[in-house]
Amino acid sequence: MDAQTRWIELDGAVNVRDLGGLATTDGGTTRFGRVLRADNLQDLSPEDVQRLTGDLALRDVIDLRSGPEVSLEGPGPLTRIPKVSIHHLSLFAEGGEYTDVEADVPPERTGPQQTGPQQTGPQETGPQEAGPQETDGQKIDIDKVLPWQERRDEGPEADRSVGHYLGYLRERPDSVVNALRVMATSEGAALVHCAAGKDRTGVVCALALEAVGVIREEVVADYARTGERLEGILRRLRSSTTYAADLDSRPADSHLPHAYIMDKFLATLDENHGGALGWLSSHGWTAADTRTLRARLTGS
Repeated sequence: MDAQTRWIELDGAVNVRDLGGLATTDGGTTRFGRVLRADNLQDLSPEDVQRLTGDLALRDVIDLRSGPEVSLEGPGPLTRIPKVSIHHLSLFAEGGEYTDVEADVPPERTGPQQTGPQQTGPQETGPQEAGPQETDGQKIDIDKVLPWQERRDEGPEADRSVGHYLGYLRERPDSVVNALRVMATSEGAALVHCAAGKDRTGVVCALALEAVGVIREEVVADYARTGERLEGILRRLRSSTTYAADLDSRPADSHLPHAYIMDKFLATLDENHGGALGWLSSHGWTAADTRTLRARLTGS
């Protein structure tokens, strides 16, 4: 790992980095080896597993993917390591016949009319709209799983992505709070991931960093840094039937993470909830939780 870039180079994942080395408002920095963030971990090599669990002392994995994603992708290598605990904390609502009803679309509701409560702003139309994907009878609306914006300007698509991010908080505040508690109490390194390591992972990591006092510009820059690995992320996702059809319908540069998306999301929390800590506190997060997380991530 390069202390300057924070990237962790692995054979089977491309968007893996340490949340250490980020400046805090009190003049300190976050600690290395405490929280890692990543894309999908399905393809880790034996050498990757050894590096993560040995050199980096990984002990807890926070998997933010939906139930159908986990089922369709199958168990990853880390699920077979006894000393690693897997915490499946989907950011989509669960219930009924389908495990994650916001991402899993019943057959009678497929097609462009299925928007769900997380959808905000205008709907995509024409060839840009990939719609739900189906594998072995399960359907996933990838537009909810990977809500990547289509335009570079701060227009309706920016609002749409922020709407999805707020939807995560609205639908599964329990998963968000529990994810941060795993980060705070892990006996080794904790790793949080989703499919691309950008949207769901970006939201949870941003809340954790805000909660311990990381400078806002650093939080936003960390979110945007995923763009440095965009080509590799897309290549990996296209190799999976779970995600490939949606990605192939869109131009590659439409998937870039833009700093203004995260900046607007955090500004919305400031305005409506008193910031990340205000939102967390309204959903069961305590001052003791903040102290534990801060001690873990910053040593203070």
